[in-house]
Amino acid sequence: MSLPVLLPQPRSVDEKEGTFTITEGTRIVTDRPELGDYLASVLRPATGYEFAVSAGAAAEGDIVLEINAEAASSAGNQAEAYRLVVDGRNVIIDAPADAGLFAGIQTLRQLLPVEIESRTPASARWEVPAVTIVDAPRFAYRGVMLDIARHFFGVDTIMQLIDNVAAYKINHLHLHLSDDQGWRIEIPGWPELTRSGAESQVGGGDGGFLTTSDYEQIVHYAASRFITVVPEIDMPGHTNAAMVAYPELAPDGAKPTPYTGIAVGFSSFSIEADVTYRFIEDVVGHIASLTPGPFFHLGGDESLATKDEDYCTFMSRASRIVTSHGKTPVGWHEIGTCADLAPGTVGQYWSYRVPQDGADDQAVSIVRQGGALILSPADAVYLDIMPESGFRLGLEWTGAPTPLSQVADWDPATLVPSVGEENILGIETPLWTETVETAADIDALIFPRLLAVADMAWADAVSNSETRVRALLPRLDAAGVQYGPA
Repeated sequence: MSLPVLLPQPRSVDEKEGTFTITEGTRIVTDRPELGDYLASVLRPATGYEFAVSAGAAAEGDIVLEINAEAASSAGNQAEAYRLVVDGRNVIIDAPADAGLFAGIQTLRQLLPVEIESRTPASARWEVPAVTIVDAPRFAYRGVMLDIARHFFGVDTIMQLIDNVAAYKINHLHLHLSDDQGWRIEIPGWPELTRSGAESQVGGGDGGFLTTSDYEQIVHYAASRFITVVPEIDMPGHTNAAMVAYPELAPDGAKPTPYTGIAVGFSSFSIEADVTYRFIEDVVGHIASLTPGPFFHLGGDESLATKDEDYCTFMSRASRIVTSHGKTPVGWHEIGTCADLAPGTVGQYWSYRVPQDGADDQAVSIVRQGGALILSPADAVYLDIMPESGFRLGLEWTGAPTPLSQVADWDPATLVPSVGEENILGIETPLWTETVETAADIDALIFPRLLAVADMAWADAVSNSETRVRALLPRLDAAGVQYGPA
């Protein structure tokens, strides 16, 4: 039985003779019941089998998930390393940690026929080719960003996205929670944020926001898929909606009008006002208390209405507010114009594959201050850019579409001169939502291009990325993902 295309590409694959067949009697044996239940939830809909989950001794015909400190010991990044062994008797996934078991489950899914992704009963021979795979990721940070400020998306849509990207070993979800068009999360003591500040979005419409309970539900669900949520409150620019709610945050104290366009760079907090920093303390403190992950993103991009000296005064103070709440600050690469960021502040590079406007110098500045980089080159992995000219969704502000063939056409290790791979946390692919209004729109811009990002963020070396992604399209079809052009 030939081995299907696996994406991300595993580190080591040793094909064997034979197959393992999943039957009605197949059990999942593990002392990690939550992972066993997750695997059963993946396999049950298409097969119709029960997949009892139990601890104890395994028998022939079982799928085994087990923690093993020695598993994949040579594979590198041990937090998500795993080994998957398939023979005629059993499927065994072992790993040093639960995250590795979860990664191994995603590989097992791809070893099964594509019909396994169906959410309704399907007809197939549920055979797994015999193989030994030893695997671990290249980068610890493999992310996707969803902007829910330009257009609002609620809990169900976000959880659906989490499931879809987790299948390809994406492990960070960056939620862009505020912008000029809308404020999308409630903050105790600042009720107008989710009244007047949340009622608009691009093109008009009702807007919306996440309650504290909503946000907690998303964070918990993401964690169950081994995805870390990275919240972003953009500042000191991209702040019109916050100032609609609280005009005292504006430089002149005048209430702006709600904004439904897509231009950027016209808004700024008051840099001198004490209320600005009380506001940031409360916002960061509340969201940080709900977010178990290590990162808090404070934006910092396109602050064209903030004077240069005021911008750096602000970023120095805001980054330290973030660290005071136990989080690592993250900012777009413009923060590298400032020389007094909180130690360890992470930069997110969003310039081009060939750096422009000093973006490489700003990124280097962040590293020299003790930080690391997340790479998001706009002309490669910004998925709000059309995949082809004339596509019904997306923009072309980078100057041209970004087809699938271009997504992985760059080298993370050499993107920013003078920054080595040891200073790169990983890769994130953002989706800004100026033109995105539905869950189907999200699918159409993210997929299949996200697969190429997932591949290069995990694998040591990837070749024929476009061809390999195309081989996965039937799997997206089976899962009901309404992807865009490939």
